[in-house]
Amino acid sequence: MSEETMTAGTAEDRAQRKTRTGVVVSDKMEKTVTVLLERRLAHPKYGKQVTRSKKVKVRNDHDAKAGDTVRIMETRKLAKTVHWRTLDVIERAR
Repeated sequence: MSEETMTAGTAEDRAQRKTRTGVVVSDKMEKTVTVLLERRLAHPKYGKQVTRSKKVKVRNDHDAKAGDTVRIMETRKLAKTVHWRTLDVIERAR
């Protein structure tokens, strides 16, 4: 085995992956939840703050429900549309 293959799954490698924080908007699937990711950026011409959002499918390992705020991490492809997994639930919905 090469050195590159041996270090592929180390903690340092996982630290390089993208992590995001979002809100669970749907938990109707068995092992998957839908998370809404929002980001704010300045409009290129006018400078006004604009909100952009995207929904991603996330493997639910921490029993997150709709309305929960969760931290997610990018991972290998787990299903046709699932590329993220939950790290932890930051805040539970009321």
